[in-house]
Amino acid sequence: MLILASTSPYRKELLARLGLTFDVSRPDVDETARSNESPTTLAQRLAAAKAHSVGARFPDAWVIGSDQVAELNGLVLGKPGSFEGAADQLAAASGQRLQFHTAVVLYRHADRRTLRMSDVTEVHFRKLSGVEIERYLHAEQPYDCAGSFKAEGLGICLFEAIESSDPTALIGLPLIALSRALREVGFTLP
Repeated sequence: MLILASTSPYRKELLARLGLTFDVSRPDVDETARSNESPTTLAQRLAAAKAHSVGARFPDAWVIGSDQVAELNGLVLGKPGSFEGAADQLAAASGQRLQFHTAVVLYRHADRRTLRMSDVTEVHFRKLSGVEIERYLHAEQPYDCAGSFKAEGLGICLFEAIESSDPTALIGLPLIALSRALREVGFTLP
């Protein structure tokens, strides 16, 4: 049995690409960052906490926990939640480089077996005008996305370049690394 410890529609859609049967379960995790916690450490801690939270309820299942933290000049960018918050994030990102720290944990509670993966994707934003930011936000309303864009949609127009070893990591679930881990524990891919 395979369970995705997430209610993210983006992660669910990505995992479905692998053609595996899986369930989805909401993890019970406080996502508050700890004092002086780096974006990488935060993403890794939350991915593990999500996998462990769901794994405790389904001890024989393989559980996928994942988290992503956006960083701009050392500051963590959360989900904006509103038009105003997203406009502020995109204005701050204009002409800048953002890093997206994505962590994944594949975990089975019965034997505490844990495989950890991580990816850092760097997004180079082009200079954005206020009008472009408003047009984009009205078109896609990415208020539930860290960084205030959807790279799989119109958000791609906001960038000059993306640097990553796994293009799916930016959307929230690095499928190359996850596929490798799933094969390692016995899943057949493709």
